[in-house]
Amino acid sequence: MNLPTTRIAAIVVAILVLALQASAQYKPLTFTEYDLPNGLHVILHEDHSAPVIATVVHYMVGSRDEDPARTGFAHFFEHLMFESTDVIERGTLDKMVNGAGGQLNAFTSNDQTVYHFVLPSNQVRLALWIEAQRMRKLHVNTIGVETQRGVVKEERKNRYDNAPYGGWIEKSQSVLFAGTPYQWSPIGSAQHIDSASIPEFKAFYDAFYQPNNAVLVVSGDFDETLVRETINAYFGGYQKGPEPRRPNVGELIPLSGEIRETINDTKAQLPALFISYRAMNQTDPDAYAADLLTTILSNGESSRLYHSLVDSQQVAVQASISMFPREFVGMVYCVGIAAPGKGLADVEKGIDSELALIMRDGISDEELIKAKNITEVGFIEGRMGVYEKALALSNAYRFDKATSAVNDEMTKYMKVTKADIQRVAKRIFGTNQRVVLTYLPVKG
Repeated sequence: MNLPTTRIAAIVVAILVLALQASAQYKPLTFTEYDLPNGLHVILHEDHSAPVIATVVHYMVGSRDEDPARTGFAHFFEHLMFESTDVIERGTLDKMVNGAGGQLNAFTSNDQTVYHFVLPSNQVRLALWIEAQRMRKLHVNTIGVETQRGVVKEERKNRYDNAPYGGWIEKSQSVLFAGTPYQWSPIGSAQHIDSASIPEFKAFYDAFYQPNNAVLVVSGDFDETLVRETINAYFGGYQKGPEPRRPNVGELIPLSGEIRETINDTKAQLPALFISYRAMNQTDPDAYAADLLTTILSNGESSRLYHSLVDSQQVAVQASISMFPREFVGMVYCVGIAAPGKGLADVEKGIDSELALIMRDGISDEELIKAKNITEVGFIEGRMGVYEKALALSNAYRFDKATSAVNDEMTKYMKVTKADIQRVAKRIFGTNQRVVLTYLPVKG
């Protein structure tokens, strides 16, 4: 790949200016943390720059904690937690938060289920009250379960079953991580959700929605004394639950070389290629070099893959690479969508050539500087809001095993060298153990 020197210089200078401007606004996060007697871990971060607060409740349960015969439970509860409790009627939770000028949402991954509110600072007690209600007083009953069965099945249809290339990530995971709890995706199986009983859902709730399996973060403009008193009043009365049984992720089974599959897709408009590799877990020291590597390869129109396959060769309309970090094992995947009239053989050859080039020759000084600056800008912009800060704090405590790690992340990125990038490229891509899926459009 040969970008004009003047273009590289202009890009680097522009990003460096943005990074310097953002750095001037960033300060390390300060926080206090403690445990309630029932095991709930609490992290408090005060930020009085705006009259806003965010709460995050991070439950240490994801799809990897599910019974292989009952997948999708963690994601199902992400939805069910917006149903009723002992004192919150169905259909009123959203109205309470929106009526108070706030926002609410949640997400599920293989490793976690996270709920959050963002509200005016004078509504901090409302957020804490709702989260305390949901923690142990959720109604796991027929009307709520049946309603959310329909919602989850419809979500699966829209995002997976009826979407172009919709099943690629499930197919890739099922091969890459066969024999481990990472072999299925959080959306789970519609059949499993359909056949599960109310007692099964209640057992899952009682196993994982306990104070000793959660992290509570409050971030923003609040009075610490008031918040501590409120947390103790709302959460302190709950008993510590039994320690959840954790699955043994175990050792990955070596693949028998490259695994390939061709899928005829009635919903696809263009041929597409998905190449997936196993990668390090999210706290591996090499994860920082791997993240910078993906930035160099596919962040923006000046990146290696876009410049080579889309601009120069014009064999693809999309060419990218991304990391999918997890607590115990990660995944890196390349996506290539062929340009009209072009075939996937040229797309795959172009991707493989760029990966081989970076393994053989490494990267330039300019590319490393640019990637670090892009990462720093993104890092700082991602720490501007109270919710983003709260999420960063909960992740540091959960995955890095130390909340203070929240302030070490950029230092680790900045220590990455060109040699690290090349070594990590070889670690990930220097193997024939990968899954290659090709999707070909066909008429339905």
